Amino acid sequence: MFGTGQRTGDRVAFDVVCLAASLGGVSAYREVLAALPEGFPAAVVLVQHRPVREYDALLKVLAYRSALPVRMLDEGDRLTPGVVHVVPAGHAASFTSEGKVSLNLVDGHEAADLVFASAAAAFGPRLLAAVLTGRMDDGALGVRHIRGAGGRALAQDITTSEAFGMPRAAIATGCVDFVLPLPVLAHALVSLVMVPGAAGLMRVSLPPWATVIPPAAVG
Repeated sequence: MFGTGQRTGDRVAFDVVCLAASLGGVSAYREVLAALPEGFPAAVVLVQHRPVREYDALLKVLAYRSALPVRMLDEGDRLTPGVVHVVPAGHAASFTSEGKVSLNLVDGHEAADLVFASAAAAFGPRLLAAVLTGRMDDGALGVRHIRGAGGRALAQDITTSEAFGMPRAAIATGCVDFVLPLPVLAHALVSLVMVPGAAGLMRVSLPPWATVIPPAAVG
């Protein structure tokens, strides 16, 4: 198993934290990563909508504010606790329950749904996700998979989002546990992963209209 699930002793509530963003996402990610302490025990996966370029400067930009190492995911990698893993532009990542990674070329504006759905199938209740600023609706289908698998989801609020399309679409599914201003969301990730009992506060029942689509129906 990649991780252990709910905290018992020194074990953390969530082994994997998946974040998705588009317009305004680089600034949002910098703020989130600045809040994650050295020794953060979960693996972090970032999906950022951006053009495919020969040189991807995102790693350097994010690493500047991060106490955690920031790495670009590659085919066959394995997720590592305490490391920020960036999904390459124009790709989606899929995972095994042991955290092994496969990459697939996709339309960049559906990457979050595919990453979230695969992570939900692989990690179930050990997965915590957040949908941050961005246009359109990528991530909305993904949070349905996450809640259906027992994971938990957050969304950035409208007041701190440069674009509210992605968070709004995720919230509309009824599968988001908390909608938070970005500074609060960043610290909530730390508390939910690292503070004993914090994850137990996330007990929002799934509305009957928030239909969960089986993973086989995605990609």
